[in-house]
Amino acid sequence: MPVTDITTDPQSLTMTLTAEFAAPVERVWNAFTTASQLERFWGPPGWPSTFREFDLAVGGRAQYSMTSPRGEKSSGSWEFISIDEPRGFEVIDSFVDDEGKPLDGFPAMRMSFTFEATETGSRMVNTSYFDSAEALEQVVAMGAVEGSRMAMAQLDAVLQDLREYAEGKGTRVELLDDTHVRITRLVNGPRELVWRAHHDPELIRQWMLGPDGWEMTECIAATEVGQSYRNSWAPVGDTEGQPFGFEGEVLLSDAPRRAVTTERMQGQPVETLNDLNLYEEDGATLVTVLIEYPDKDTRDMILATGMADGMEASFARLEREVLSAARS
Repeated sequence: MPVTDITTDPQSLTMTLTAEFAAPVERVWNAFTTASQLERFWGPPGWPSTFREFDLAVGGRAQYSMTSPRGEKSSGSWEFISIDEPRGFEVIDSFVDDEGKPLDGFPAMRMSFTFEATETGSRMVNTSYFDSAEALEQVVAMGAVEGSRMAMAQLDAVLQDLREYAEGKGTRVELLDDTHVRITRLVNGPRELVWRAHHDPELIRQWMLGPDGWEMTECIAATEVGQSYRNSWAPVGDTEGQPFGFEGEVLLSDAPRRAVTTERMQGQPVETLNDLNLYEEDGATLVTVLIEYPDKDTRDMILATGMADGMEASFARLEREVLSAARS
């Protein structure tokens, strides 16, 4: 993980995060000063950010919102007070409402970013300066330490070329904690088409079949918040297994970027939260699914079913049957 240290100091009223990256200073600077790059990591998993304004100039502002899978929002604003490209910049960091106005009862802080070269790449030091011990305690109590650590852990994927990072590596499963799993797969196709393939019943039936020997017997898609979906599968011929299916509701939809749904096996009460995110670069789309389980035992039980292998078979079919056909 990139973060090597996070220290809070009640005496100096600071919180300092240090991170190491296998990338040159200029590349790290670009990641922190380009809105489309920041949106990929500024916010812990499950709380991706959207920057609606980004004016990289002294006196300029950046405004963003982080949105949870269930639709809760946390918004912030940076006012740039100094810029020394590519060595660092300083901002006044504030909690704001949807209109960009500071929230009463929440502290503003001065925050500095410094970037320096190392033998293996670069080092970033991010220091937040607070007006009081109470303000520091308030931000720490809100989860800033662990949230920052998890957010920075996403930067490795941003700093690399997307194909270099993920192409040919298949479906990858990361255990983030006892109840959260992140699944990633690079597919060679544009984001718009990958989004359609996840939401158009005609396309879904062509690829979302899991291992060979299964057919989709029911496909009811949902594209708007509040709508319900239902998918069912059954074995074909001599394939062993029992018919099964999943159903759920749409909680959030931001086409063609993000969709959050609940999911439960038909006839079962156990429910997961599935957060689908799509990011395109150089004609390829990184599919990321963040899954929230009710507990560790449920997580382990579902992963043990071979879910990841089934997803890989489906993604390979998506590239072969849907994306390749669209290119021909």
